[in-house]
Amino acid sequence: MTILRSIALFAAAALLEIGGAWMIWQGLREHRGWAWIGAGVVALGLYGFVATLQPDANFGRILAAYGGVFVAGSLLWGFAVDGFRPDRWDVAGALLCLAGVAVIMYAPRPA
Repeated sequence: MTILRSIALFAAAALLEIGGAWMIWQGLREHRGWAWIGAGVVALGLYGFVATLQPDANFGRILAAYGGVFVAGSLLWGFAVDGFRPDRWDVAGALLCLAGVAVIMYAPRPA
C-alpha cells in the first residue's frame, strides 16, 4: 500500500507541476492572460505541498526520484495536451528515467 500511495503522490505532483508550468506558458506565450498565470502559480505551490506527503523522509531522494517522474510526465502531457508525438528515443529515455525512480524509491534498504 505504501508504494501505491507513493506512486499516486508522484502522479499528483507531476500533474500539478507540469500543469502549473503549462498554464504559465499559456498565459505568457499564448497570451491567455493573468488568470492562467495565477492558476499556474497556485498549482506550482500545491505541487510543493504534495511532494512533502511522500512516505520517505529524505528530501534529496524524493526530489531526485521525482525528476524521473517529471521527465516521463512531461512527455505524456505534451502527447495528451499539445499533440506532441514522442519518438522511440523519447519513450526509451522516459522508461530509463522511470526505472531510475523505481531503484531510488523502492529498492530494499536496511531498516
